[in-house]
Amino acid sequence: MKKIINKPEDFVDEMIEGILLAHPDQVKTPGDDLRILVRADAPVAGKVGIVTGGGSGHLPLFKGYVGKGLASGVAIGNVFSSPSSQQCFEATKAVDGGRGVLYLYGNYGGDVFNFDLAADLAELEDIETRTVLGRDDVASQPKERKHDRRGVAGIFFAYKAAGAAAERGDSLDEVAAVAEDVVEHTATMGIGLSPTILPTTGEPSFEVPEGEMEVGIGIHGEPGVHRGPLETADEITERLVTALVEDLELSTGDRVAVLVNGMGATPLEELYVMYRHVHTMLADRGVTIARRYVGEYATSMEMAGASISLLKLDDARLALLDAPAASPFFQEV
Repeated sequence: MKKIINKPEDFVDEMIEGILLAHPDQVKTPGDDLRILVRADAPVAGKVGIVTGGGSGHLPLFKGYVGKGLASGVAIGNVFSSPSSQQCFEATKAVDGGRGVLYLYGNYGGDVFNFDLAADLAELEDIETRTVLGRDDVASQPKERKHDRRGVAGIFFAYKAAGAAAERGDSLDEVAAVAEDVVEHTATMGIGLSPTILPTTGEPSFEVPEGEMEVGIGIHGEPGVHRGPLETADEITERLVTALVEDLELSTGDRVAVLVNGMGATPLEELYVMYRHVHTMLADRGVTIARRYVGEYATSMEMAGASISLLKLDDARLALLDAPAASPFFQEV
């Protein structure tokens, strides 16, 4: 696999340098560590800070959602690797505006461990923290174990809602409650067609035989729930949407936000082919699509594939989605 890189070991830092140089009006690094990015105006006095983090290789997740009305800061790890606890802590200090900091990130063991350590360090500095984990991947655990699910593209909805709540001046507990509410009402499922090639090794992260697909694959190549011959776009969409509708127990009269997400190497045209059938399927069930997002929101380097996320809406969640937000990778005014 050909890649446009210099030294593999410099890949992450050079990518971050590029983001900082391209978007100096929106993000900055608060010190010498490039692995910590914060809003250009951080810390914002009198408002709750939101820190996210995780491995590189998923742009715009995680670092792409640092901005007004979204996350306040991010701790950045190597490709598919967790940031350190010290980096999580330094990001916490850099965004603390005096009203505490919410940790909002995906449910992965290394990230949980290091953010928990950062919370202990923050406590020593009298910075109050709360934690909400993105856990929207319905293929990773059955519904009775939903709190153990992985966090994938649907965490975008939690960033959007929690960021809006923080921007309007909600307390730390209120911002955390908003994030938890959105996580509880979000479900995602994806499909993989070809693997990621890791920059450091030049090796694929997993294997999918020619002409096959893996349904329920994770964003690091974690095994899914079904592997078989490649199906048509409508058949794939049918699999994904059916699982999400069942998980969220959607019925006639419900409203949702839809996110059709490309994994990194899937043409936008193909995502719209999928969205077309999402629209038809939900309309047939009497479910209204109130908001829609189509594009790359959480990738896995050059993995070919896509995921679909649904957020069950009420008036409060919809208002938070509609609040202004701006980052180098997302803008809605």
